[in-house]
Amino acid sequence: MKKKIFLCVFIGMLAVFATACGNNQIEKEIVVADAKNPYKSFYGKSVFLGDSLLIGLSDVLEDSNVIANAGATALFAINEVDNVVNQNPEHVYIMLGSDDLLFPVDNPQKDSLENYALLIEKIKKRLPSVKIHVLSVPSVTKEAIKVEPRYKNIPDYNKGLEKMAVTEDLDYINLSSIFEKNQELYKEDGIHFKSDFFPVYLKHIRKHIESLNNEG
Repeated sequence: MKKKIFLCVFIGMLAVFATACGNNQIEKEIVVADAKNPYKSFYGKSVFLGDSLLIGLSDVLEDSNVIANAGATALFAINEVDNVVNQNPEHVYIMLGSDDLLFPVDNPQKDSLENYALLIEKIKKRLPSVKIHVLSVPSVTKEAIKVEPRYKNIPDYNKGLEKMAVTEDLDYINLSSIFEKNQELYKEDGIHFKSDFFPVYLKHIRKHIESLNNEG
């Protein structure tokens, strides 16, 4: 009887030990994964909403963190509000406008900013506690402007975005410095970015958010 009791206890101890080792292994794997990609954790409760410039972002973050469509404008992005809400994010980062400037209307900048404000209003109404961040439109290379002169209006459009962000009491994130410092990360079209760009992009935004938190 004593031998049976001892054997049962011994087997129980082995089971506990095995479970503990298994949990430790899982924790180690999570730590390693976080070290390789610290952005998935930091942006885990975030949604990035944008056009084709953000499609490559899903290679760094989870697919659920990125809602990006080729040719998307502020007007078309309004149709994505339900998808944004379904993720129940704490932060929404919006980077739109590159395609808006090419929209065939009399005043594309004016129309875009009006639709942008409407998009923000709808997100706020559905997610009243979410923090919305408006990101500046990426600049393009000189060669890209030669091909499409309307891209020269990006600086003026960004000024309009910043003014709108102030009016709507939103956080505006100026990305111009990283585009200027990382010209080699543009693709051949001078508009879109290589995959190596997105960690730089996320790091810049993370520093901005952390500085806001420190100020608070």
